[in-house]
Amino acid sequence: MKDLNGLSPEAFLAAVKENFLVKKVGKEPCGPTEKGTFGMFLEDAWYELRAKEELLVRDPVKGLDVSVLQDWLLGPVLGVGDPRVDKRIDFIGGIRGLGELEKRVRQDMAVAFSMYPTSIKELLDVADAGLLMPPKSTWFEPKLRSGLFIHRLG
Repeated sequence: MKDLNGLSPEAFLAAVKENFLVKKVGKEPCGPTEKGTFGMFLEDAWYELRAKEELLVRDPVKGLDVSVLQDWLLGPVLGVGDPRVDKRIDFIGGIRGLGELEKRVRQDMAVAFSMYPTSIKELLDVADAGLLMPPKSTWFEPKLRSGLFIHRLG
């Protein structure tokens, strides 16, 4: 994220704490350890964010970590309405690692987040419900060479 939407780092952290439990980890890179957790790099320090229990819902789309981050932090705190078109946000594939997030914050971003991977079960639950995955939530590794995904029916 290129900016903090006009907030100071202190005000930003206070706003994040409204919906997330925030633990400062320090200089050691901190990635998410389970669903509902996020890593955050801000001002040369890593933080572990844990979504408050009431934010974790059973809805196949609203319950995805990418939706929790968008609905409870990126949207209301950072003013990101549509991550597909907002020029202040950029996406980095998971294979590039936490070091790439640090690098980008040191170069041209204000804050970076790492998310726990979306599971195949979550993807299938969304598809079975006839819904669409949110933007940038379908980064899966390793990539299939053919680009074709086959799911046995029946």
